[in-house]
Order: sequence, then structure tokens, then C-alpha cells
Amino acid sequence: MSSKIQALILLLVLTILPFTIKASSSDGGIAIYWGQNLGDGTLSSTCDTGNYKIVLLAFLHVFGDGRIPNWNFAGHCGASGSYSLSSPNDAKNVADYLHTNFLSGQFGPLGSVTLDGIDFDIEGGSNLYWDDLARHLDNQRKQDRYFYLSAAPQCFMPDHYLDKAIKTGLFDFVLVQFYNNPPCQYNLANGDATLLLKSWDAWTSLVLPNNTVFMGLPASPSAAPSGGYIPPSDLIAKVLPHIKKTSNYGGIMLWDRFNDVGNNYSNQIKGYVKQSSFRFVTQISNVIVRSVSEALNVIMPN
Repeated sequence: MSSKIQALILLLVLTILPFTIKASSSDGGIAIYWGQNLGDGTLSSTCDTGNYKIVLLAFLHVFGDGRIPNWNFAGHCGASGSYSLSSPNDAKNVADYLHTNFLSGQFGPLGSVTLDGIDFDIEGGSNLYWDDLARHLDNQRKQDRYFYLSAAPQCFMPDHYLDKAIKTGLFDFVLVQFYNNPPCQYNLANGDATLLLKSWDAWTSLVLPNNTVFMGLPASPSAAPSGGYIPPSDLIAKVLPHIKKTSNYGGIMLWDRFNDVGNNYSNQIKGYVKQSSFRFVTQISNVIVRSVSEALNVIMPN
């Protein structure tokens, strides 16, 4: 692993698509989704680029309402899933499953590997009880060790699925998807960032100051069929100077590693994303990165 990567945050993401997060302890940077395309490369090679603060492992895509949980990091589950929460008690059961299998260091789907948090990327099913799930997970991290909670809402407000959960103020990271959403994304046709920046300001005002906000973008034009792609030069000139002034700015989130590799996007923007006033506080050893990589290599050999 590159010496530039000082720590790793691994969050299992709940969604139609599942994913996990990686982060370093330096200032504002790039979050990347990994695990849904065979061209992503290994987790180790992704981390070793030194480009990313957060790596999101995608996805846990079946859970809740008595379902047997299922996860997929091999690029085969696609943009679909079967998940919902049927009651506050069901939310507690899911929280207990997540804690036991991914957050406690006990033997789980990835072996005896402790991940660093849970991300909510909820884009289907019911919009009920996600706030209960966040509260149950928060109670667990208060009783045990601290782990991160993250949410990935759509940029239009309020987000149908996660609005109530986000307003609990329990999420360390809010990774807003400013793509495939024309009312609040960059207009590539005329280079207009007005709607994008207006939505960014609304989101950063909505969440609490301690909830770090990332601007979620497609890493290539093909990554978002309904738009939102920003050429690196436009991001650097038109967008970053505005959003980096925000007190709870965290950086840029990209969908996804496959598209980033093909378009060389993160390499073009990484030197401009940092914000010296922003700090991640992490306590994660580099050994975790290697342990997760080894577990995944056993489960999904190249």
C-alpha cells in the first residue's frame, strides 16, 4: 500500500447497489465507488493509486423484512436489489446483522475483518424506518467502538428515501449524487453550473456543520446516462472555487472506479480538490486495507 494512504475507512453501503468506503486522514479529497465492474481492478491496486480518500465497496443489495442478506463486490448484481425495512424492530435486526458481520471483527462474509462503517444508498423500496436504522447503528457505536455512517442521497430535495434519516444529524458523510438529476446538476451542453451550485448550497445548509458533504459526480460521460458529467477543466475553474469555501466541504465523490480508470478523471482533479481547513480523524491501520484485500481475493480471485 502506498505510504501516502495513512488510513482507510471501509463502509458497507446499503442500497439497490451495495458499496464500501475508503478514506485517508489528510484534508479534503476524493471518494470512489469500487466493486461493480470487472474493470475496477483489485481493491489493493485502487488504494495504492493514492488518489482516493474514501473507497466505497458496492454493494449489500438484499436485506430487511426477513430476507437473507446478500452482498456483491464482483460487478454482477447491477442496479437492482431487494431491500426494505418493515418496522423499527426490523431496522434493529438489520443493524444487529451489520454490526455482527461487518463491524465487530467477528467472522463474517469477509472473514474476521472489521469494516469502518455503513453507507446508506437507498434508491428503491419503502422510505420508512431508515432513520430508525441510523439510530440503532448510532447506539451500537456509542456502546462499542466508533464507526462511520454515510448517506448518498439524490441532489433534488428533499430526498424521498433518506430525508428523515439525514435530518437525524447522525451521518459523518453525506455524498450527494449530482448526476442523473437534471434539475440540480451541471449542464454540459452550455457549461452552466448555476443549478448545480444552487443545489450544493442548499445541501450544505441543510446538514449539520459536523456532517461532511461530498459532491457526487460521474467519472465519465457514460457513467451517467441522464447527465451531470463535468469536464475536469470546468470542475477546476467553475465549481471547486465555490464549493471549497463551504465549511462542511469534504471533497468529490466519483461513480465509479471503472469509469475513473477509463477517463483518467481523478488524476486530473486530485491536486485541486484538497481543502486545508478540512480534516478526517481516523484511527484505522494500514493492516485493515491489506486484510480486506486478502479476504476479497480469496472470495473473488482474479
